[in-house]
Amino acid sequence: MNDSSQASDDRIARLRALDACAVSDALDRHGLAGVAYGISRSSGSGRIVGRVLTMRLGPADGTPSPRHLGTQAVEAAGPGEVIVVEHHSTTACAGWGGILSFAARQRGIEGVVVDGMCRDIDEAIELGFPVFARGTVPATARGRVREIEFQQPVTISGVPVCPGDFIVADGSGVVFIPAAHIGTVLDTAEMLQQREAQMIEAIRAGASVGDVMNHRYETMLKASHD
Repeated sequence: MNDSSQASDDRIARLRALDACAVSDALDRHGLAGVAYGISRSSGSGRIVGRVLTMRLGPADGTPSPRHLGTQAVEAAGPGEVIVVEHHSTTACAGWGGILSFAARQRGIEGVVVDGMCRDIDEAIELGFPVFARGTVPATARGRVREIEFQQPVTISGVPVCPGDFIVADGSGVVFIPAAHIGTVLDTAEMLQQREAQMIEAIRAGASVGDVMNHRYETMLKASHD
């Protein structure tokens, strides 16, 4: 394993200890966009974390496609990676389905995020494969949309996302972290999560929630800017 791969693994390990809210708060502290509003968990449980592989879908327009959408992404990805799909052109068909979920599960892919509709969610639930999307629809993608680009920058809920960026997704939602800012965001998110744990301990020890949420939270905010 080279140094960059080791560094990536270390960052992913640190992200696994953080939830989407802590990461979102850290992005706010640094004025960075990353929350994918309107996308939520459709299947799976727990948290998915990893590096991003991207694909963009668009109208079929009668243009022949050399492959079924998503297959190149599944074959290229593996453990520690999350497939992210820009699927904006229609809500009348799914941009991800059951056979893709099965193949992705077989390869150890962490999950998939679709900025659009997906299908075969009962199958994904049975597989325990995490799918995050805007909603579900049974209609197939065949003849309706095709894959336009793979491993190129995409836009997910208004957030620019590039291959190699980082992602955390859980029951609270989906958050992307630009690769160029991962170290800073990790440091801040870990600090904020530690301070929130201290606030919980203060309440457990008998402090009033009002004091903790007002005075101590403001202290936490100030410290995060020092």
